[in-house]
Amino acid sequence: MIRLHHLNQSRSLRILWLLEELGVPYEAVPYQRNAETHLAPDRLKAVHPLGKSPVIEIDGKVFAESEAITQLLIERFAPDRLRPAIDSPEYGYYLQWIAFSESSLMLPLLLELFTHAAGVGDNPFLSQYIGGEKQKLLSYLNDSLAGKRYIVGDRLSGADFMLSFDLVILESKGQLEDYPHIKQYVQHLSQLESYQRAMQIEAKLDTSKQ
Repeated sequence: MIRLHHLNQSRSLRILWLLEELGVPYEAVPYQRNAETHLAPDRLKAVHPLGKSPVIEIDGKVFAESEAITQLLIERFAPDRLRPAIDSPEYGYYLQWIAFSESSLMLPLLLELFTHAAGVGDNPFLSQYIGGEKQKLLSYLNDSLAGKRYIVGDRLSGADFMLSFDLVILESKGQLEDYPHIKQYVQHLSQLESYQRAMQIEAKLDTSKQ
């Protein structure tokens, strides 16, 4: 049995959706962000020293980092279904887009969050940098999605699970209006049965919205 330590409104959404798509037995252990600090509760540190989510327990071992967990679960349970073959032309792009979600796109999103929280969101240098980075990255992603339902090839892959969380954040802020291919992509993903099941589970686990 896989145990997912799931923090509300976090990257753990990626893993929740992936587990639903895989159809493997799992248990989701819920954690709630602090209402004032928005940080994870300290009891998560008893599971993993970083005290962050997602964290999974599998075969008596504990793993953190959504990118690593995504690849671990796919390699174990669906290597032929949720990733291109290693010797295929698409495999390199698969790895690129998995990394893109955290290494590139997430950075300006976090900077935007932190600068507003610190009350310096109107700093000209910061706002120009963040805006420029988002525009560059989203334009690249939008162009890459033209005429496509998935980011790699013609089927769902781990790269889609990784990108989904970033794009949910942007969509919730109304920041995808200038990127029609991304909007169509997000809409398509949101209609997948496994995605809808995951969002229903997240809604039940997230007591901050109840």
